[in-house]
Amino acid sequence: MVRAIDLVRPFLSFLPEVQSADRRSPIQREGYLHRSLAFCFLGVQSAPSVWHSLHHGGRSLLLDACYPRFPIVELSWSLGSPQFVTSGLVMQLLAGAKIIKIDTIPTTINSGRGAEFEGAVIALFHFLITRTDKVRALREAFYRQNLPNVTNLLATVLIFLIVIYFQGFRVVLPVRSKNGRGQQGSYPIKLFYTSNMPIILQSAFVSNLYFISQLLYRWCSGNFLVNLLGKWKESECSGGQFIPVGGLAYYITAPSSLADMAANPFRALFYLVFMLSACAFLSKSWIEVSGSSAKDVAKQLREQQMVMPGHRESNLQKELSRYIPTAAAFGGMCIGALTVLADFMGAIGSGTGILLAVTIIYQYFETFEKERATDHGL
Repeated sequence: MVRAIDLVRPFLSFLPEVQSADRRSPIQREGYLHRSLAFCFLGVQSAPSVWHSLHHGGRSLLLDACYPRFPIVELSWSLGSPQFVTSGLVMQLLAGAKIIKIDTIPTTINSGRGAEFEGAVIALFHFLITRTDKVRALREAFYRQNLPNVTNLLATVLIFLIVIYFQGFRVVLPVRSKNGRGQQGSYPIKLFYTSNMPIILQSAFVSNLYFISQLLYRWCSGNFLVNLLGKWKESECSGGQFIPVGGLAYYITAPSSLADMAANPFRALFYLVFMLSACAFLSKSWIEVSGSSAKDVAKQLREQQMVMPGHRESNLQKELSRYIPTAAAFGGMCIGALTVLADFMGAIGSGTGILLAVTIIYQYFETFEKERATDHGL
């Protein structure tokens, strides 16, 4: 299979280059730079709000199609800068939980049971203070509908912990140098071998499908093929955004609640199968085009004069093929399963956003520990 880098290699000589640093930057300085970039990014987080205001002032077809998926659009703009993705996702999760409020004071909503705070944590204390029946107050705080509740918040924390736990699953293959005696090493193959790339690619695919489907439905809603791709309607409880109500776009969208899943089990099953198969396929395909397949890793180890003890050098690729494709496919399936679990449990934000945030934060933690060990000469 042709790798993407091989297709653009003839044009690399025309691209500008930055000279590599002649010395390593201290980890403290790198931390300051990353935090500065994150704060700069948060400063421009108001851009979607400005677009939304323009959208409501004069209805725009392009903005209307983009706005329901702004987190995905922001993600696609910042794939090259993980710190931007991380800060944006964390801000989205905190804002979705109503733990922080960026522009105004905490919002109150009258849902027929009296004034309620929109945020889950604030609503919990508000119910306990103002309600005489404390048991009922706790029940409302944990299970209220159409607004963030404490159960949603706990589900988000649980998904965070599960993903961090699975990050530790790996197979460590021993390797040693052919040239030097006693030079032992290891090559770890993680369960999440392709990290968060399956969910990024799956999100990009779904986002583009939503965009195309909604545009086509606006122009020719009576066409059979267009309706097969997706049917849309304006939602009354989501700020005038359009949501899928039929077609393929509807079935690849996560059910909004357990009640919705029970009312339409076929949709839930279809969504589950789609997420698992898509993430597994994209993860398996990614190792082939990114230079991380068993063949590529075996070539890299040979170039470094590394071999696996107890195995011939000619069998290196065969031995790696026992683990890498399986880790890629099964790891991608696990990523998809965790995303579905987060959606079904009603985690704040989305299963995709949570998976991306946790995996990127964990990558930063591993990088920080590696850099710190290098600085201390460990």
